[in-house]
Amino acid sequence: MRAEISTVWDKIQSMINDFIILLPNMVLALIVFAIFFFVGRAIKRVVRRLTRNHRQARNLGLVLGRLAQGITVLIGLFVALSILIPTFKAGDLVQLLGISGVAIGFAFRDILQNFLAGILILLTEPFQIDDQIVFKNFEGTVENIQTRATTIRTYDGRRIVIPNAELFTNSVTVNTAFENRRLEYDIGIGYGDNLDRAKQLMLEAMQGVDDVLKNPAPDVLVMELAESSINIRVRWWIAPPRRLDGLRSRDKVISAIKKKVYDENGIDFPYPTRQILFHDQTEETDGDRSRQREGWPAGNGEVPKPRSISGSLRKLVSMRAQRNGLEGDNVAGNEKY
Repeated sequence: MRAEISTVWDKIQSMINDFIILLPNMVLALIVFAIFFFVGRAIKRVVRRLTRNHRQARNLGLVLGRLAQGITVLIGLFVALSILIPTFKAGDLVQLLGISGVAIGFAFRDILQNFLAGILILLTEPFQIDDQIVFKNFEGTVENIQTRATTIRTYDGRRIVIPNAELFTNSVTVNTAFENRRLEYDIGIGYGDNLDRAKQLMLEAMQGVDDVLKNPAPDVLVMELAESSINIRVRWWIAPPRRLDGLRSRDKVISAIKKKVYDENGIDFPYPTRQILFHDQTEETDGDRSRQREGWPAGNGEVPKPRSISGSLRKLVSMRAQRNGLEGDNVAGNEKY
């Protein structure tokens, strides 16, 4: 028993001695890794600062900064392991990573997919930071493009995090991709109004709005002969094409058209018209498809006679008698209405 306790104690002492001997190397390795880590962060900031003022190179700066930080941290890890374990070689870590690469790939497939998609988005630049995009049911301003996900700020002050793989493999509408953007709105006028004059008034109203560009010029197009109105589409261009600018220009254009077309010149603003025909089903011809009326009276002015009340009552009594199981003769004898 004492021999076993002595053996265990010797092992514990040996471990403590090895730890004490290894402690300086551990502290030095930790200091070296921390230095490489902070150097990597500094390199990332420098790269982002150099490319911040260049819109075309901003996303590329993000990619290069993150890659430089990752490579620096990885080198620091190799150096720290070499200090901590003198017999360690970089080839051993590479071999270990190669063996476990397949398992890591399956376990983190979605993360790696989003990472690669983020790198491609940052390099190809289908959209950039501060662009306003529409993705499925989400619309807002791009706040940040990370290697895993892209964050957008909606117009009502919410943040949406979208995985990069979704953005890269689906359609995205970039509203601010170009300097100008066209807006449109449909307006109805009455069938009795002068169509050419109404179009000219709408065009003059749009040309009087400061936010509407002169080039490309606004235009007015007849789009539909609807049930109650002639629908005219007005189209105009704005710059810059941001959401707030679009809402403001729409407000000014619609207000100007309403004032100039409807208020000042008396163009009709038609309301929907519906024609309803009531059919009381009391005529003697009801049920006869060859004679029954389905709308207005016939052209000869003849109105069918109303249905006989006695005949209707006789039919009603007969139906009640059949329901109660009575014979036809008893029904006729009891008919005192």
